[in-house]
Amino acid sequence: MFKKILIANRGEIAVRVIRACHEMGIEAVAVYSDVDRDALHVRFADEAYHVGAPPASESYLLADRIIEVAKQSGAEAIHPGYGFLSERAPFVEACKKAGIVFIGPEAEVMEKMGDKVTARQTMQAAGVPIVPGTTDALTDEQAIAFSKEIGLPVMVKASAGGGGKGMRLVKDEKDLQSSIERARSEAKASFGDDTIYVEKFVEEPRHVEIQILADQHGHAIHLCERECSIQRRHQKVVEEAPANRMTPELREAMGQAAVAAAKAVNYHGAGTCEFLVDKHMDFYFLEMNTRVQVEHAITEEITGVDIVKAMIRVAAGEPLGIDQSEIQISGHSIEARIYAE
Repeated sequence: MFKKILIANRGEIAVRVIRACHEMGIEAVAVYSDVDRDALHVRFADEAYHVGAPPASESYLLADRIIEVAKQSGAEAIHPGYGFLSERAPFVEACKKAGIVFIGPEAEVMEKMGDKVTARQTMQAAGVPIVPGTTDALTDEQAIAFSKEIGLPVMVKASAGGGGKGMRLVKDEKDLQSSIERARSEAKASFGDDTIYVEKFVEEPRHVEIQILADQHGHAIHLCERECSIQRRHQKVVEEAPANRMTPELREAMGQAAVAAAKAVNYHGAGTCEFLVDKHMDFYFLEMNTRVQVEHAITEEITGVDIVKAMIRVAAGEPLGIDQSEIQISGHSIEARIYAE
């Protein structure tokens, strides 16, 4: 087991990881920008190091500086939390090159699941249901032709997209070209990649995600589901676990699909498979988040499994030590976010 871990984050998630470290007898190293000098995570940690100016691009996103501090402090591993460097494959590779363990999946897994076209191809090959649509990148002409073929409405999506960016709902044929152009432009500006694909629009969808845990010994389990359908501008506002209108049969099928998804890419760590569930209770793979989620705590509440501690143990090479048959749901948990607009 690690003796010292650096947490490359701030705020709530940094405090959450530090608490897990302390409960496991591991020293925690915090990093901070000028504005976070007196923040709770800094005071809570065993050691704290300054990494730069207030803008994240000049502090928390400085991969080289974070790794330099990890070496300076003697940290053996880095927990990225969520956001910032948590899903950046080059950072994972840089950690590996520096001899520091990244608490999360391998870089190639992150790249594969981060590209939605590649992820759709991988899931289809693994037998995981995907939304009807293309599994290849499309030219404008191909996107228009395919949309007409499967029938509108359709979703035009950026392969590198997320959070609603690079995504357009098209209900009228005359809007296809302009929607494709806008999706490409937004994707290029936000992600540096204007690759697009097309999906059939799922009407009256629910957004349900499955939490998974997987170790480096081929063992993977799911921790049931979270309902994330209440959203504002494609951003989650209320999450609850377990989901409403969920049957034991659907839970089992979705859980098995999420585990199959993890095994298909040799995933290890904590991850989340997001699905759309239609009005007929059919479900489709949407994407996989290769990090701990903001809303992980509600799953911990109903299952009693400490997800952050599990991530640390798995990264250290230990087996999960828990079987699917041991996962039981107890109670109901809700998390709500406050949006300032």
